[in-house]
Amino acid sequence: MKPDNEALPDLIHRKNAVRLIPLLFICYLFAHLDRINIGFAKIQMSADLQFSNSVYGLGAGLFFVSYMLFGVPSNMVLDKVGPRRWIAFLMVSWGLMSAGMMGVETPLAFYVLRFLLGVAEAGFFPGILLFINRWFATNRRAQVTAWFAIAVPMAGVVGAPVSGWILEAFSDSSTLRGWQWMFLLEGLPVVLLGLVVLSVLPDNFNEARWLAEHERIALGQLVGGQASIDERGRFGTLLRNPQVALLIVIYSAVMLGMGVVAFWMPTLISGAGVAHSHQIGVLSAVPYLVGCFCMVLTGRSSDRRRERRWHVFIPLLATAIGIALTALAPQSLLLVMLGMVLACAGATTALAMFWQLPAGIISSRDLAIGIAFVSSCGSVASFLSPALVGWMKDSSGSASLALLLLSALILIGSVVVFALPKHQVNPAR
Repeated sequence: MKPDNEALPDLIHRKNAVRLIPLLFICYLFAHLDRINIGFAKIQMSADLQFSNSVYGLGAGLFFVSYMLFGVPSNMVLDKVGPRRWIAFLMVSWGLMSAGMMGVETPLAFYVLRFLLGVAEAGFFPGILLFINRWFATNRRAQVTAWFAIAVPMAGVVGAPVSGWILEAFSDSSTLRGWQWMFLLEGLPVVLLGLVVLSVLPDNFNEARWLAEHERIALGQLVGGQASIDERGRFGTLLRNPQVALLIVIYSAVMLGMGVVAFWMPTLISGAGVAHSHQIGVLSAVPYLVGCFCMVLTGRSSDRRRERRWHVFIPLLATAIGIALTALAPQSLLLVMLGMVLACAGATTALAMFWQLPAGIISSRDLAIGIAFVSSCGSVASFLSPALVGWMKDSSGSASLALLLLSALILIGSVVVFALPKHQVNPAR
């Protein structure tokens, strides 16, 4: 049996994980589902509203323009008012915006609502990352973040077949079309979930009723201080740090891959010969399911080996290969599915693993604003990815050239990982 002083960090970790991760997981699952369900609605919605691929790609990408602009301000507000109230407010807001997509009739309305949805979601993911950094020790964060971020592929595992079923089951409804029902039924539950967050989520570990006083003291020593963004966060420090620029390049590569998977996978599967919405949804769930397992196993491996760079590089390499494979064989369902499995598993795993890097590069006093800054800058890639594919598909009739270009950029980003100093990004042994 371990001595008490050695067992205490494990006990605190387990308590926090059991109490916090399930709720955060469900919240992020709905966040990602409401972000990507436009990909499932695209085929039916575009036909009803006569939207071109360019209109769809621009609208899908505009989410990330506002996400980029409001990520840092949102994290600053979170630091002032506390995670509980701010995260609850964000969830109620994006739930209403997502449900409001059912009323879209024109490209302008589509653009405005996607932009507003990005405003509402901008602070959620970086805010939760900051929250995790303040509740879990460094050598626990990769696995904890993986368990939280597994909501990204799980949103596809659950949301893809459910969205496909809603689209097909309600396609002949006399009141609303299938895509309208989908936005309504997947948006309103988030409003209720936001109220749950307001009721149960503690702002910090000093409010955690499941921890004894000595456990709170020990946790404070494990995670360090909680510097305020307003007092300690400094843009100048971040801008002068060349390694922050490297983080932005790497994260941009991750988000290029996520953009293809999230917004174009259903269309790519449809282009390979699958006609029915429910079948497209079921097939879209397969890559996400593989991503769930890869994310958890990679997070566990990264913490056990205390290694970060290879655990980001390999998933990004898989993403680049998968997207290239899809581009080279767009008519083959087998190869498209294989490509999407590689791309989806790679991108979702790289997303979780990437967020272990900033804590070694950015000082603790600047970490809060640093996470939001990197997340916001990387969102430019999330805008370009769906927009580029849509424009290329309209102009040439094929998305292959755009996909190959994105694959090459992701490959470059994967190599940049090794420009980060190993001794800084790897946890101390």
